[in-house]
Amino acid sequence: MSNLHDLAQRLMALDDDIVYCMKCGFCQGVCPIFGASGMEADVTRGKLALISNLAHETIKDPEAVADKLGRCLLCGSCQAACPPGVKIMDVFLEARELVYGYLGLNPVKKMIFRILLAKPSLFNFTVRLGAPAQKLVFRKTGEAQNTTCAPMLNFMLGDRHIRPLAAKTSHAEYGFVDETRFAGGLKVAFFPGCMGDKMYTGVTGACLKALRHHKVAVYMPDKLACCGLPALSSGDVRGMLEELKVNLKAFAGKDFDYIMSPCASCTACIKEHWPRYAERLGAWERKLARDIADKAMDINAFLVDVLKVRAASTNANALAVTYHDSCHLKKTLGVASQPRELIAANPACKLTEMAEADRCCGCGGSFNLFHYDWSRKIGQRKRNNVVASGARVVATACPACMMQLEDVLSHNHDPVEVKHTVELYAESLR
Repeated sequence: MSNLHDLAQRLMALDDDIVYCMKCGFCQGVCPIFGASGMEADVTRGKLALISNLAHETIKDPEAVADKLGRCLLCGSCQAACPPGVKIMDVFLEARELVYGYLGLNPVKKMIFRILLAKPSLFNFTVRLGAPAQKLVFRKTGEAQNTTCAPMLNFMLGDRHIRPLAAKTSHAEYGFVDETRFAGGLKVAFFPGCMGDKMYTGVTGACLKALRHHKVAVYMPDKLACCGLPALSSGDVRGMLEELKVNLKAFAGKDFDYIMSPCASCTACIKEHWPRYAERLGAWERKLARDIADKAMDINAFLVDVLKVRAASTNANALAVTYHDSCHLKKTLGVASQPRELIAANPACKLTEMAEADRCCGCGGSFNLFHYDWSRKIGQRKRNNVVASGARVVATACPACMMQLEDVLSHNHDPVEVKHTVELYAESLR
């Protein structure tokens, strides 16, 4: 976009959605950013007013607007609580695209989204180099979450406690998977996601174990790009589309009944954003994206609703497990009871609910990278609820949430393990 006037003209198209905001304040009570900062500008209604003002050219500082729009986790809590049903996430994503289209995207982000994450071979090669090299700068924290830290890189990474890159990625472990259906059985496409492929490989292994236990054939390409949500959240639609085209080609012409991921954010992106943004591509891509989106389903929901996995009788000495609702899983996909049912399907687990189970943990993908202090502050509230539950394990259904939970629990020296719901279920299978 050539000037602020062009930007304003495009933003005015958002007014049809923004006008329905009643300034009722329901978003204030559920917004994790406002809960941490107490600032009205951090509440959804404040950001919507900011966008509306910019559209009418009453604000002349798009950099400040970009900063305010960036102070959002895109967790969807506000949209889920909005009485008139304003499509807040669509407004925020489009506003970020327009603002960064005017300002220009950071060159490093361009490289990451349009080159690294859009080229599976390059991304995989980079991780193969990085996995052994990380031992030079990262050291084990000795905490129950098996985290590492890199004090000498705190100036760049912050004081993060993080799971190391896997010594062997999922795509290296399993290769290209295209199993033959069992007679009359189901076949699913499996999308491990970047973290399920390169960091939380045990989660991918647990999902494949569970699917094979139930005689479900699996199709899993070994060269998949990022789902596109990180690029989209950063306002880089071009990068998202580059990644989308790679993924569509990987699933084109393949026969499967469902597509699923152990990452709630990936599943939500496939179901909600792939068909929407594929409208900017050709007819072939638009149809394929719609077809795939229609088959997208959370793996917890698939195991419980389709395969009919049910709770088992709990052992007398069962381990207390609490559950954190991933925002994209509950608020975007509407999946809440199924992960709990899956935990209860392991007789060695006893579900113990925590307070505010569905309150955002504070990760928010790239939000954690650029606003780590706020992310940690929000995460501390989640940590307090986890510990107060008395559970020895906290389960969730999103690797990004797992990473955030491990960070805050590790920093507090809490003896609480973090596991994926499917990992717990898979432990009960023989």
